[in-house]
Amino acid sequence: MANVHGGQILVDCLRAFGVRRVFSVPGESFLAALDGLHDSGLENVVCRQEGGAAMMAEAHGKMGPMPGVVFVTRGPGATNASAGLHIAMHDATPLVCFVGQAPLKHRDRGVFQEVDYRAFFGPLVKWVAEVERTDRIAEYVATAFRIARSGRPGPVVLALPEDVLSALAEETPHTDAASPDLEMSDRQAKRVLEVLGTAERPMIVVGGSSWDATTAQTAAEVARRLGAPIAATFRRQDYIDNDHPNYAGDLGVGMNPALGKRLSQADAILVVGAELNDITTQDFSLIDAAHPPRIVQASSDPDALSKHYPAELSFTVDPAAAFGALAAALPDRAGADRGAKAARAEFEAWQTPKETPGEVKLEEVICWLRDNADPKTIITNGAGNYAAFLHRYYRFRQFGTQLAPTSGSMGYGLPAAVSAKLNHPERPVICLAGDGCLQMTIQELSTARQYGADIIVIVANNGRYGTIRMHQEKSYPQRVSGTNLFNPDYVALAGAYGGTGHLVTKTGEFPAAYRAAEAGGLHIIELRLDPDMLSTGFSISDLTQD
Repeated sequence: MANVHGGQILVDCLRAFGVRRVFSVPGESFLAALDGLHDSGLENVVCRQEGGAAMMAEAHGKMGPMPGVVFVTRGPGATNASAGLHIAMHDATPLVCFVGQAPLKHRDRGVFQEVDYRAFFGPLVKWVAEVERTDRIAEYVATAFRIARSGRPGPVVLALPEDVLSALAEETPHTDAASPDLEMSDRQAKRVLEVLGTAERPMIVVGGSSWDATTAQTAAEVARRLGAPIAATFRRQDYIDNDHPNYAGDLGVGMNPALGKRLSQADAILVVGAELNDITTQDFSLIDAAHPPRIVQASSDPDALSKHYPAELSFTVDPAAAFGALAAALPDRAGADRGAKAARAEFEAWQTPKETPGEVKLEEVICWLRDNADPKTIITNGAGNYAAFLHRYYRFRQFGTQLAPTSGSMGYGLPAAVSAKLNHPERPVICLAGDGCLQMTIQELSTARQYGADIIVIVANNGRYGTIRMHQEKSYPQRVSGTNLFNPDYVALAGAYGGTGHLVTKTGEFPAAYRAAEAGGLHIIELRLDPDMLSTGFSISDLTQD
């Protein structure tokens, strides 16, 4: 075999593993990799800031089936990317980050932008390594992909010294290692059904990663046959068709109090892919650790089993295999209702809009989208009180239509929307963002335009960091500090990026703006909200109490 530079070896490995798109902000530390990408057939989406690039790659990894891939340069480039890596770690998203590194020959001399990446990224990712030999690049890439996808998926970082990447070596690509099968036996499935079948108030809780449309359908069918309510965890609402009669809502931030009460009173809980963590249980208050219900837990991550509450039965198995085995063991008929109808009624009552102050009612906007948007529409968001309206009032009817960070990271919605539109150009994509959230990654509007990602951006503009202001007003009343925001003219900004802007000052103006946006192109729809709506006069606590 002919000798080629390390950048070519790296890119050939990506092609062999099935990667078709990467995200990057270019840097002189990985010029050889950029050269390898030149005629590779891989799309290199060049972003405006490494945090945005990593978030796009994370969203790509969420959509599957391949891990997201991002290239960033050393020093400030790598540290900027850490925001997206943190999201991937919390959300169990497979992601591979390649970082250009200072030349190996100058290691530990404190040269320009040198960082000890093992020390820096160690607590943030599943695995971090630095390649020291060009002829081992393929080996390291194969290991990175295996670790990113195995067990509980997550991000890995490979540091690539500039001189190692540019040196020549014989190309000996490594093949991608297959993930081990994670199955549930017939005997194990019967044991699970013995626990659930004898319960009077069972509940199914789904979440985590490693999910797909078939798993969503099978999970819903298991719930139907058991007659049990099924709930999703924080920002995993698209795991079950929200119109399904057994769907009971989400156990997330701002959850329906009735659903929280139902969880606390359940006598058996089947937890698949999810965790009964602080968010799911409202700071561990909904389940008594001293007297827990009968818990059955299935996860591809053995470390997640019985992590916070003891499980009577636990299985290291992926969600598809778990629900497949349960469906095969259950009779193909509807079981007796054991709380599903009442839980569904509580969910539908929870979706009745609660009026907020101001001329633009965010709850009515979300309800309009719920009733009028194409079910295939992908909705992305970052963090902020505005997102609670989406969680409460929208209905996700298909798997793969919700992209949001369980880590609570601001700025995620816009990069995720760009990534989603590139992955699914035929589907509508909406980024819902607060004004503070959007401005953290607003420069990626340029990336959207460069690559023809015609997304719809809906900005909930109340001129402040609303969530922080809400807590501030509660803890230090009438002492506003550091939470007011200046906003750009979003209509003019849309035009500056070659798109179209719409200013909505009354709720009734929204449908026409959205219909115009549906026609194509980049659109920004600004919702001019009452400044107190999401902070002082009407807080998230008001939204979550009926």
